[in-house]
Amino acid sequence: MSCASATLVVWTSGWLHGVAAADDVLDALHTWAELHEVVADDDGTATALDLPGPDEAPVGAALLLAALRRAGATTGRLVLPVPGDVRGLGGRGPLSTTALRAGEAAVLPEVGVGLVPRLVADGVMRWTVFDLPSASGSEHVSIAEAEHGLANAMRDAAAALVSLDVARHRPNVREEITRLSTAQTKLTWPDGMPPRSLRVLQRAAEVAAILTVAASDAPGGAVSASATQARDDALRPLSEAVRRARCAAVEEAVRVLSDQSAGRH
Repeated sequence: MSCASATLVVWTSGWLHGVAAADDVLDALHTWAELHEVVADDDGTATALDLPGPDEAPVGAALLLAALRRAGATTGRLVLPVPGDVRGLGGRGPLSTTALRAGEAAVLPEVGVGLVPRLVADGVMRWTVFDLPSASGSEHVSIAEAEHGLANAMRDAAAALVSLDVARHRPNVREEITRLSTAQTKLTWPDGMPPRSLRVLQRAAEVAAILTVAASDAPGGAVSASATQARDDALRPLSEAVRRARCAAVEEAVRVLSDQSAGRH
């Protein structure tokens, strides 16, 4: 499945470019939690954006949108950090540490901030706004390259299921994979969302579902440490393909939404 940061990046970018309403952004976020609240990680960021600091009561997501517009934000970027790769988050610091723990972040380079979501209670998601260090370059992966990588990953994932003999241990494995991957279709996106981004996100969801099932399965041969390591090694490249594809799909969506806005003027 995708993530809350992807929803925030795409919808906020659409709103900043005039192709989505603020209420549309807030409605889309409800997929992830009924209530979204916002605080800044430090007093400096709080002052710069006129948001509550770490020791103050949080505010709603609508005030975050207003703060980003006042600050001059134009586009966002999705970052999905993993151990050993926190590119796009400005190196070591509170942002990268928290984003690595969450596995995701929404970055707005123009205003120098990164946002990380966390469920703090049932139905309550808190977005913490961090200062984004200036050295925050990230890897650019074209959507064509990501799509090609996913196609290879799909074949490798199918082969992994066979080699790990997952189906023998879980008779309903195909239904389980379908159920996990179709959760992606429940997400809503702006009207101008490019079909290619949607296709890549859906394919990424399918590979991610296979990964979830394969990683949680306990094949008869995976009782030893070496067998478990072999399984993890087989699945790791597939996970990387999913990560790259999701970031590329979101980046392409932001680009297209921006172009649509420019074409209106």
